[in-house]
Amino acid sequence: MTTTPGSAAPESAALESGVPVSIVIVSRNRPEALRRCLTGVGQLQYAPFEVIVVADPTGAAVARDMPFADALKLVAFDTPNISAARNLGVAQAAGEVVAFIDDDAVPEPQWLRHLMAPAQQLEVAAMTGFVRGRNGISFQYRARQLNAQGTPEKLDVDPENFSVLLPPQGGAIKTEGTNMAFRREVLVSLGGFDPAFHYYLDETDLNMRLARAGHATAIAPLAEVHHGFAANHMRSANRVPRDLFDIGASWAVFHRKHLPQTERAAQWARLRADERRRLLRHMVSGGLEPRDVARLLHRLDQGHAKGVERPLGAGMIAQEPASAFRIFPARPRRSVAMFTRPIKLAKDRANAAKRVDSGEIVTLISLSPTALYHHVVFDPANAIWLQTGGIYGKSARNEAVFRLNRRRDRLKTEVRRVARQRGFSDDC
Repeated sequence: MTTTPGSAAPESAALESGVPVSIVIVSRNRPEALRRCLTGVGQLQYAPFEVIVVADPTGAAVARDMPFADALKLVAFDTPNISAARNLGVAQAAGEVVAFIDDDAVPEPQWLRHLMAPAQQLEVAAMTGFVRGRNGISFQYRARQLNAQGTPEKLDVDPENFSVLLPPQGGAIKTEGTNMAFRREVLVSLGGFDPAFHYYLDETDLNMRLARAGHATAIAPLAEVHHGFAANHMRSANRVPRDLFDIGASWAVFHRKHLPQTERAAQWARLRADERRRLLRHMVSGGLEPRDVARLLHRLDQGHAKGVERPLGAGMIAQEPASAFRIFPARPRRSVAMFTRPIKLAKDRANAAKRVDSGEIVTLISLSPTALYHHVVFDPANAIWLQTGGIYGKSARNEAVFRLNRRRDRLKTEVRRVARQRGFSDDC
């Protein structure tokens, strides 16, 4: 095992200080995912911030079990309505900016530092970052904008620096629900999230309202979170749909709020056809039975009919927060990378855990002499970032399947790939 020399970034020697931030995490029926998320939040290198957990009883029990439980603001909520839950979090938020991360996501240690950098510009009302998928390397979401129908479209931005963008004509800049932040005063002025969106399109609706109010949104690519798409009542862990009722309802609500009456039927027909094609792809791949397709489409139609009748209107959030700012006990941590091999992984994982306990952020990279693809996971049991794969295998999915490398050069490449997100120096 080796450790990178001089791997503490200059900015990680002390906490990055900026505007006060309230982080809101909504959790329901995913206690272990919440534990992993909170463990990652505990390594954030930023100050000051507070953490608000809006959770069901199982999630609340996990929050109370965390070593920093006394520093959390805990709000009990066990209703399947993410908009209402987020509004409860905003009501408790005492920070100038309110950030949101899903319970099945983990932030990079420098997440808030990069996400909050645009907040120094007063015209910026919203901020969002990039999202990595379940392999920890490929991007699930990057920069996107919304067209007038609420459909996301790719957007080209500088991948190394934040961009401040005004909304396109008739559309909006997309914030990703698992990686976004808003000035609290703006959220309050807009009424927060609309509880008519129980699940899906909740932030899309907010983006459209932000755009209509003329607000600018910043996209900060290096503000990264890792999102795993944990199972819920809507989908399985491998993203196979379980129920489409809320998706149908949310589209109906969105169309009523943002589309002219004359366009709604045709747009709904297009969306329904897209959902049918998606279900058929899952059926062909073995994820669904033929009878499931008919059942799920029926639930989609039922949801749409319900959404046509749902009362509209954003929630009412008090201008003054319901509780004082509760500073999370973040501490400066040195970020280090440890290198090992599969045969020594168990031993070095234990050593890495000890270094985490001593106050470091540890990335453990285990490479075999193969062309295996790379994967990155945040291990909540040991609170370490673990990367596995082959010396000759690809990490970014646009790389060659096989690439001849020296072990030392490959390790340096992988450290530099996440240097600014994790807090390594550029020359390690």
